Amino acid sequence: MTNIPETGRTQRVQIRLIVIQVLVFSLLLTLGGRLWYLQIRNGREYSDEAKNNHVQQVVQPAVRGSILDARGVPLADNETRLVVSASRTELMKMEDDGKSVLTRLAGVLGMKPKEVLDKVRLCDSKTPQPCWNGSPYQPIPVTDEATTQQALTIRERAEDFPGITAEPTAVRRYGEPGKANTAQVLGYLSPVTDEEITKAQNTDSPYLRSDQVGRSGLERTYDKELRGKAGVTRYEVDNLGRVIGQAKNDKAEPGSSVVTSIDARVQAVAEYELNEAMKTARQAFDKNTGENYKADSGAVVVMEAKTGRVVAMASLPNYDPNAWVGGISAKDYAKLTGKNSNFPLLNRAIQGQAAPGSIFKVISSTAAVNAGYPFDGHYPCPSSYNVGGQTFKNFESQGYGDITIGRALEVSCDTVYYGIAHKEWLKDGGMNPKKNTKDWFYKTAHQFGLGKETGIDLPNEVSGRVPDRKWKQDFYKANKDAWCKQGKKGGTYVEQIAYENCLEGDKMRAGDSVNYSIGQGDTLVTPIQMATIYAAISNGGTLYDPTVGKAIVSGDGKSVEVVKPKSHGKLPFTRKTRNEIDEALAGVATRGSAAWRFGGWPQDKIPMHAKTGTAEVYGKQTTSWFATYTKDYSIVMTISQGGTGSGASGPAVRNIYDALYGLDDSGKQDLKKALLPTPQKSLPKIQQDGSIDVPEIKPYNPDSQKTPEEQTLAAVLGRRD
Repeated sequence: MTNIPETGRTQRVQIRLIVIQVLVFSLLLTLGGRLWYLQIRNGREYSDEAKNNHVQQVVQPAVRGSILDARGVPLADNETRLVVSASRTELMKMEDDGKSVLTRLAGVLGMKPKEVLDKVRLCDSKTPQPCWNGSPYQPIPVTDEATTQQALTIRERAEDFPGITAEPTAVRRYGEPGKANTAQVLGYLSPVTDEEITKAQNTDSPYLRSDQVGRSGLERTYDKELRGKAGVTRYEVDNLGRVIGQAKNDKAEPGSSVVTSIDARVQAVAEYELNEAMKTARQAFDKNTGENYKADSGAVVVMEAKTGRVVAMASLPNYDPNAWVGGISAKDYAKLTGKNSNFPLLNRAIQGQAAPGSIFKVISSTAAVNAGYPFDGHYPCPSSYNVGGQTFKNFESQGYGDITIGRALEVSCDTVYYGIAHKEWLKDGGMNPKKNTKDWFYKTAHQFGLGKETGIDLPNEVSGRVPDRKWKQDFYKANKDAWCKQGKKGGTYVEQIAYENCLEGDKMRAGDSVNYSIGQGDTLVTPIQMATIYAAISNGGTLYDPTVGKAIVSGDGKSVEVVKPKSHGKLPFTRKTRNEIDEALAGVATRGSAAWRFGGWPQDKIPMHAKTGTAEVYGKQTTSWFATYTKDYSIVMTISQGGTGSGASGPAVRNIYDALYGLDDSGKQDLKKALLPTPQKSLPKIQQDGSIDVPEIKPYNPDSQKTPEEQTLAAVLGRRD
């Protein structure tokens, strides 16, 4: 056995210790570097990931608030339905992008496979409806009308339907109480988009991916209030996804309900009468075109004269807003937006623009008085008026001799206004205008609120048009090149007009001014504008912002925010002029152009004021206008290509008033039958839990025992079922 010197053994031990020390130090250095990398350099990233991995959110959608009529009757509320939805995220993980699953689903639901596939595809600029315009990470509803058996089939055969759910869900319902459609006023819902989610992130009302958003009507205006606040429960989970505790729970807050000034009973009457007036107009012969009137669209507004609150607002053609619930089908979308649809999504009460015809003459009468022409002065009313070689005729070419402005309103004499407007045009310099023109007729129209929105609490209102000098200049600049290219001296009517416009389309010609004075030419107004104006004449001159929303009631019923009437101006006349116009409009209903429609009306108890309008439109049949007011309400109706004002719209407006005041054909009043004898001031009775006592509105049934209210509704509506 060899003996190892003690010194050599000691050296080897020292070397080993050094190696071990180096290894330990290297290991510590590596661990320290790794810890620095994880905790400092990428610490925030991993911290966020850790939080996401260990906290999961479960969203409980808020119940959307109801939209109620003035008495508390639901116009839009919610109902529980079985909703079948598809998770696009899960479907995209499959080899065929989920086509086989969706095809099997179509078989269970009794739908065509293409119909189901179209519903779950994403919308873009090239994809036609139907498609999904919400978030791709949100479950996409395929149908909200699944039967119990269909839902059970999907659940029991879960392995055949991965990514498909069938759950009871609260969905929007538009119930049409008393057959009051109210579609364009209410609007509709559709899923929130990613763009909207991004924009709303930093606001006090952010969107969740499960939200439905109002796209038109009251659903859009009051979307924030109606939507409420979704509940979010956050769970702590381990790395295997097992729940280990609850981190936080924010309870869902139901949306507020919006009480409107709409009365469902009056709304049903207004819709029915407008529809009947249009049907009747289509049976009348138009001697100018040699065919029956088309009466292709129309609108009516019933407004409280002293508040501007809208009691009823109807627009035809209309649509069923329930078609949008759960996603709209391709067939329904084509009906609403196609070339032959006649655009039922338009609310023609606030978006329909047309020349006003003679209902504009209350503005012209005010302009004439303000320009210095006495209301009770005498002005010639010949059968025609010549300006620059062009002849402007009175309606049916009838003359009345020398008459007052009041009498001109009563019999709707055009030539009185032609003469005054022509004189004012000459005073302003004619074709070579002075530096500071008075422009009384145009100035007064702006003061009456025309050429701008009324401020109604509905989206997408249009402003109409006052064709003043500024508009003339702007319009000329935009169209000069086209006019000069198309124009031809001595050519067709259109070519000759284009030729004249090319030469002097920027000038206010005499023909423009005289035509404008009776609401013709390039003037455009909306029914809501004219209802606001006639309501202002009734109440003494205050122009109120029209409102549909009357109050906002919190989900728990503890908070009520009343929408108070607001004014946006005064009509530009003195009390004397107002009273003179008021008297003349009463004369229209008793001895003027509307008298034949108000036979037997109790003028001594409920003074009626009216103005008829028949507006000519190039290339179309005449537009029918009928503007009226009492001390309580103003009602304005218009029918496109419907004929004369009193002929087409007059009977319908009379029937609406009869229902409001409880009048029979002889003018006898029964307040028990009146739908609204006076404007409604109170709100529906609201309980502490937010619920509302709902008055029942039954559809007309001639075999049932009817209350006086139902009898009135039945008499007006007729049998509609």
